[in-house]
Amino acid sequence: MLLIAGLGNPGARYAGNRHNIGFMAVDRIHDLYRFGPWRSKFQAEIAEGTIDGQKVLLMKPLTFMNESGRAVGEAARFHKIAPGQIVVIHDELDLPAAKMRVKTGGGHGGHNGLRSLDAHLGKDYRRIRLGIGHPGDKDQVHNHVLGDFHKVDREWIDPLLDALAAQAPLLVAGEDETFASKVHLATAPDKPARKPKPAAPPAPAAPADIAAPTRAADTPKSALAEGLAKLLRRD
Repeated sequence: MLLIAGLGNPGARYAGNRHNIGFMAVDRIHDLYRFGPWRSKFQAEIAEGTIDGQKVLLMKPLTFMNESGRAVGEAARFHKIAPGQIVVIHDELDLPAAKMRVKTGGGHGGHNGLRSLDAHLGKDYRRIRLGIGHPGDKDQVHNHVLGDFHKVDREWIDPLLDALAAQAPLLVAGEDETFASKVHLATAPDKPARKPKPAAPPAPAAPADIAAPTRAADTPKSALAEGLAKLLRRD
């Protein structure tokens, strides 16, 4: 079984927060693959289903972000799921908005949800980091992550989450690098079309042949001139 956990904070108050993009991603997977209904278990909302024939458990912890590890750890122990079969989707301040990175293991980077997961699972679980951008001032980080996405952000959020869900079978197969490549290709901005090269100017036309001037000897003699010539020959 593969466990896919999205990180966020429970409740309508936080639903649109940047910090909840992990919840949004798991919801998109749930809808695309027609998982069973959400229900409460393991201090989380969970839903069961299959992707490419493999059982998958989706999870949204109800413990709030800082205690995410308690819920995910409880589910992992119950189902005997190894860290390598746990995928955690979370927001990432240190990535520009709309960017995604996939990795296994590593530090928590100050993310309290990952800090809690490390305490309950160790560090060898798989992570999908979804960039939300940095406000540029560390004093604004709290308001930034707990602030809602703007309407204009839907222009990149929806394509990113759609691509992530569409490529979920690669996560099930353990092909994380291919998964990342496919998502990047699907969300890369279109390259501007190349401008056609200007046509080469037409070659100058060859000068027309200039007719040779007509010589007097070439001019046909008039009837009068011929008559005069005959009279002179008679003389």
